[in-house]
Amino acid sequence: MPAVFLSLLLFAAAGPAQAQEQTGAPPSLQDRPDRGVDVAPPDQPISAEEIGFQADRIDYDYEGDVVTASGNVHVTRDGARLVADSVVWNRKEGTVIARGDVALVNRNGDKAYADEMDVTESLRDGVIANLLIVTQNDNRLAADKGTRQGDIYVLEHAAYTPCRVEDDHGCPKEPTWQIQADRVVLDQARERVRYDNARVKLLGMPLIPLPGLRHSIGEEGGSGLLVPDVGYDRRNGFELAVPYYWRIASNRDLTITPHVYSAVFPMLEGNYRALLSNGAYQVTGFGTVSQVTPVSTPGVTTSEDRLRGYFAASGKFQFDPLWSLSGSLRYVSDRTFLNRYDISHEDRLRSTINLERIGTRSYLSIAGWDFQSLRPNAVAGQVPIAIPAIDYRLRTTDPLLGGSVQIQANSLAILRTEGQDSQRAFVGITWQQSRLTRLGQELTLTGYARGDVYHSSQNALSPTVIYRGDPGWKTRGIAALALDMRWPFIGRALGGTQRIVPRIQLVVAPRLANLSLPNEDARAIDLEDSNLFALNRFPGYDRFEDSSRITYGFDYRLDRPNFTFDATIGQSYRLDERTTVLPNGTGLSDRLSDIVGRSQLRFKDFVQVTHRFRLDKENLAVRRNEIEATVGSRQTYAEIGYIRLNRNVTTGVEDLRDVEEVRVGARVAFAKYWSVFGSTNIDLTGASDDPTSTLSGFEPVRHRLGVAYEDDCLEMGLTWRRDYQTVGDARRGNSFQLRLVFKNLGI
Repeated sequence: MPAVFLSLLLFAAAGPAQAQEQTGAPPSLQDRPDRGVDVAPPDQPISAEEIGFQADRIDYDYEGDVVTASGNVHVTRDGARLVADSVVWNRKEGTVIARGDVALVNRNGDKAYADEMDVTESLRDGVIANLLIVTQNDNRLAADKGTRQGDIYVLEHAAYTPCRVEDDHGCPKEPTWQIQADRVVLDQARERVRYDNARVKLLGMPLIPLPGLRHSIGEEGGSGLLVPDVGYDRRNGFELAVPYYWRIASNRDLTITPHVYSAVFPMLEGNYRALLSNGAYQVTGFGTVSQVTPVSTPGVTTSEDRLRGYFAASGKFQFDPLWSLSGSLRYVSDRTFLNRYDISHEDRLRSTINLERIGTRSYLSIAGWDFQSLRPNAVAGQVPIAIPAIDYRLRTTDPLLGGSVQIQANSLAILRTEGQDSQRAFVGITWQQSRLTRLGQELTLTGYARGDVYHSSQNALSPTVIYRGDPGWKTRGIAALALDMRWPFIGRALGGTQRIVPRIQLVVAPRLANLSLPNEDARAIDLEDSNLFALNRFPGYDRFEDSSRITYGFDYRLDRPNFTFDATIGQSYRLDERTTVLPNGTGLSDRLSDIVGRSQLRFKDFVQVTHRFRLDKENLAVRRNEIEATVGSRQTYAEIGYIRLNRNVTTGVEDLRDVEEVRVGARVAFAKYWSVFGSTNIDLTGASDDPTSTLSGFEPVRHRLGVAYEDDCLEMGLTWRRDYQTVGDARRGNSFQLRLVFKNLGI
C-alpha cells in the first residue's frame, strides 16, 4: 500500500528540460472522485535523464533560472507522468513545485493526487499537502501531509483502505473498513510500515485498536500477527486463536498459532512451509495436554493429563520431466483429538509415499500406504500397511491387427500387526480394437489375459470368511473376451437435439478359483451405472468376475438451449449357471441382475438434479435410491442429498452395510452483501435397514446455522453448530465461531 508513495515520486530529473508550447488543449481528465486521473502521456523525452513538458504556456526567467509551466501541464520523465495546473522549477534552488489538482502516475500505473507537491530537484526530500495515493489494484492511502527524508516517509493523519469508495452509481460512499493512524512511517529501504495509534474503522465505526501495528510492504510479505479467530464450544469453552506469521526467508515461512481456551489448557499449532527449486513441502503440528475419555468407556476419563497432538506433513518433488516423488504423513495421538478440537471429522488417516515416472506411453508407481483408524470399534492390529505397492503400465499399438495394447505389471504386500498378511503379483495384457460399421454401429472388441501369484498367512485372523482365502502360495490365470456394440441415433426432437444409444455387451470368461485367494482390494462391490458395462465389476484386482454374461441397456440425451437431460439404464444376464462369488444384495448374485440407472437434469446454472437407482429384478423394489439436487444461484441456493441403500446384504460382509441418510444445505442472500446459511445431516438408518444398527431411525448428526457478510474487501460471519454424537471426549453440544477477514491485509 504506502510503498507506492516512494515509487510515485521518482519521476523528476537532474538533467536539462525540453519545453514544448502547445496552443491546443490536452486530452481531458476523467475519474473525478480521484480528483483527475487517466493522465495521457505527452511526447516522451529523448533520454531517461531529461524532462519533457507540455503546457498551454511555458515561461523561462533567465535571471532567476526558473521554468514556469502553466495551464494543463504535463511532465514526463522515465515513464512517470505528472499533471498539474502549474509547475515551477527553480533550477538555482533545486526545487520543483506543482500546484492545483496535481496528479502523478508512475510506470506501474499507480496514481497519486495532491493539492501541492513541494520537493527538491533530486526528490530526496520534500513535502506534499493533502495526499491521495491510488494503486493499480485500487488500494487507497490518504494523508493530510506527507514528508520525505531520504528513504523515510512520514505521513500525518493518514488512512488506508483497499475497499471501494464509490457505489455502483459512482457516488461516494464510506469504505467498509479502513485503518486510520495519527502517523504512518514508511521505511523504503527495509520495506516496512509502522503505524502510531492505529485503529480499524469497521462499517463506519472505530472498533478495533491496533497498537504497535506494523507490516511489510514488499511483494514477498513480512513477519507479523494475522487476523485472530474467536469461537466457543461446550467442550473447550471460549477460544481465541492469534496466529503469528514469521517469514524466515523468501522461500520459507512459519506460522505459530496459540489457541487459548477458557475451559481447558491452551493448545499450540505450528505450520512450516518451504518452496525448493524442485518441489515444496509443509509440516503442521498441534499439541496440548488434557485428559482423554476412552471411546470404549464413555464418561470415564484418564486419571492424569497427558500429551495429545496431531502431526501432518506433505510434499512433492519433481526431479525431472518424468520422475517425481510425493508423500504425506499423518498421525494423531488418540481417536478423539481431531474431533475434540474441531480440526477434522475424519474417521481414518492415511500416510502415503509414491515415486512416479510418467512417460508418453508408460507409467510406473512405487508406493506405500499406512492407515490409522479413528473408528470407535476398529481393532488397531487389523489396520493394513501396504508396502510396497508397485504398478507399471505400457501402452503401445498392435502391429498385426492395428488395435491398442496395454501391458500391466502389479505387486502388493499387505502387513498387519495382529491380522492376516498377504502378498500379490501379476502380469496382465489388454488388447482392444474399435470399428465403425456402415450402419453407424460402433463395435469394440476387448481381450484380457492375466497371470497371478499370491501368498498369505495368518488367514484365520481375518474377521470375514469370504475374504480370507487359503494360506500359502496360490496361482491363478485369468482370461476374458468382450464384444461391445453401441448404435447411436441422433435427430431433432422437442425443440432440440436428442440422442438414443442402444448398447449391448457380450463377455466370455472361464471359471476361476476366486475364493482360494485373499481379498484385500475388491470388497465393497455394488452394481451401479458406472460399472454396468465394465469388464470386471469388482473394484480391485483380488477378485475377477468369472461369469459369461450379456449386458444390455441404452443411453439417452436431450439438448435444448439452456436445458440438458441425460439418462442411462441397463441390466445383465449371466449365461452360465455357475455359483458366483458375489454376495447376496449386490444386485449381481443371481443370473439376472437388478436394474440400474442414472438420470440427470440441468437447466442453465440454476437447477441440477441427479438421480441414481437400483431396482430389484423380481418385484422392482428400490434397493438404491440416491438423489443430489442443487437449485439456485451462487448467492441464493439450496442443496439436497438423500441416499437409501436397502440391499439386504448377506450377513457378515463388513464393507456392504445398508444406510439411509439425508443432507440439506441452503444459503439465502437477503441483502446486497448479507446472507444466512444453514445445513443439517440426519442419519435415518434403523433396524429395518441394518439389523445390527442400534439407531432409532432418526438420529441428527450435525446442524449448522449462520449469518455472513461479504463484499469486495471484508468477510465476516457468525456460525452456530450443534453436534449430536458423543465419542470419547468429543462430546455433543453447541459451538459458535466468529469469522472476520480483512481482505488485502496481513497484520
